[in-house]
Amino acid sequence: MKQGAQGSAGTGGVERDVDLAVGAVRVPPQMRASDAARVRAEAGSGVRGEHTHSEVPIPRPVVQRASVRGQILDALRTALVTGELLPGEVYSAPALGERFGVSATPVREAMQQLALEGAVEVVPNRGFRVVERGARELAELAEVRALIEVPVVLRLARSVPVERWAELRPVAEASVRAASSGCRATYADADRTFHRAVLSLSGNEQLVQIASDLHRRSQWPLVGASAARGRADLIADAAEHTALLDALVARDLDVVRLLVGGHFAGRS
Repeated sequence: MKQGAQGSAGTGGVERDVDLAVGAVRVPPQMRASDAARVRAEAGSGVRGEHTHSEVPIPRPVVQRASVRGQILDALRTALVTGELLPGEVYSAPALGERFGVSATPVREAMQQLALEGAVEVVPNRGFRVVERGARELAELAEVRALIEVPVVLRLARSVPVERWAELRPVAEASVRAASSGCRATYADADRTFHRAVLSLSGNEQLVQIASDLHRRSQWPLVGASAARGRADLIADAAEHTALLDALVARDLDVVRLLVGGHFAGRS
């Protein structure tokens, strides 16, 4: 600081002013006062935009709100899969917020996302109604999924190295364990993980995303508790994962075609 003060004597204090304000900006002795003022203004504007030691950056609330919304969205999706949120029933954001111990805002935002996905529909001044789905819609979803996934898996069966299929063994076995638990939500996650792992070998992220969205929709329960899939159904479905993987490792295309073609018949 002393050097800056001594070096400014020949400029009428101009350089000293800039040195004290900016610290790193030096004004040559031959610079005119008007030019020095311009440098001071430009450098000073940059300094004012920086944090000082007394200005501690505070995380924006939107980051935390997005995190809460994501957690609520996951919880609502689980409630949909397990049938805890009943088809045809209307749920208000404040009531659900109280149930989850949060404000109505993240619940409302999560419900809006579910509305975009087709899981619920907005009921003005009341809340959100869980969409009622029948066997026909489930069959249509299965048909669309088959049109997308079957040809992709058959193509991958001819091109993906055997060792890559073998790497998916833990994923298939995890789906079997999840099915054995009898928890629909647990198996739903494991089921989607297996299908996503298989389709990811295509390298087509758009295809993986579209197939995953359709898969999630196919896991929503039908109208009526009797339509819910039991533990035996989940185990049978997961067994097809391991059987398919065995056929892919063995490069048995006939069995692959049979398994992947029948996997979507009334199942997720």
